[in-house]
Amino acid sequence: MRSESVASRAERGTFNAVVGALSAIAIVLLIAPTLIVLLVSFTSGQSLRFPPPGWSLRWYQALFTDSPDLWRAATLSLQVAGTATAISTVLAVCGGLALARQPRLWARFLDSVFMSPLMLPTLALGLGLLVWFNVFGTGVSMVTLVIGHTAITTPYILRTTCASLSQLDEVLLESAKSLGAGPLFAFRTVTLPLILPGVAAGAFIAFMMSFDNVAISLFLSDARSEVLPIRLWNIIESNLDVRAAAVSGVLIAVTTVLVIVMERVVGVSRHVR
Repeated sequence: MRSESVASRAERGTFNAVVGALSAIAIVLLIAPTLIVLLVSFTSGQSLRFPPPGWSLRWYQALFTDSPDLWRAATLSLQVAGTATAISTVLAVCGGLALARQPRLWARFLDSVFMSPLMLPTLALGLGLLVWFNVFGTGVSMVTLVIGHTAITTPYILRTTCASLSQLDEVLLESAKSLGAGPLFAFRTVTLPLILPGVAAGAFIAFMMSFDNVAISLFLSDARSEVLPIRLWNIIESNLDVRAAAVSGVLIAVTTVLVIVMERVVGVSRHVR
């Protein structure tokens, strides 16, 4: 019995050591690229190189004083992400009301269809949308770019909305109806306030996914609608511009602050499990 206990402890210790080592490797692989980008953004050199030859804030200064092209691209990205998120929110809430707690086969089928953009490679989805628009002769424009971003952002909001609706106590709706509330009034005063945190969590994730998307933007944007990720790609490809690292540093800081705020306000992690 004692030998079995020692063997059991040894096996458990070995398992914990292996899992801990693999977890540490995973954490390093996830965090190291971000840290490298942050360090490179403070370089005093003329191009992206690690380790930096020296330290300076010159590229952050250049970002705010001599980068009109990046600011135009960032403004366009905000417009596209904001528009796509707003449209996706309306579509996802309507879809969630129709599909949540619906056990029928057609509902499960439609749910799979709406979730399909998350299962497809974004490059394949972008290429498919490009071919689809060309078949109808529309070409690419700001409108097609928003449509493409709406396609990839709607599933995130739909998933968190359905999760919130599935946790909604139907007794509250029945009580509202028994007091004479119509469907629209009950939705506005009972359903929407209760599911709003889930909708907000999905909208936040959708906005960040749209703002940072490369594949869809690469296929569906024209020369007049160059969003920030594509602009960063171009300046890195052409001359390893350090401003790309500075932009990444600003985005990392802003995203971190927004994640903390959203977690405190709506509890994002509770709605994406």
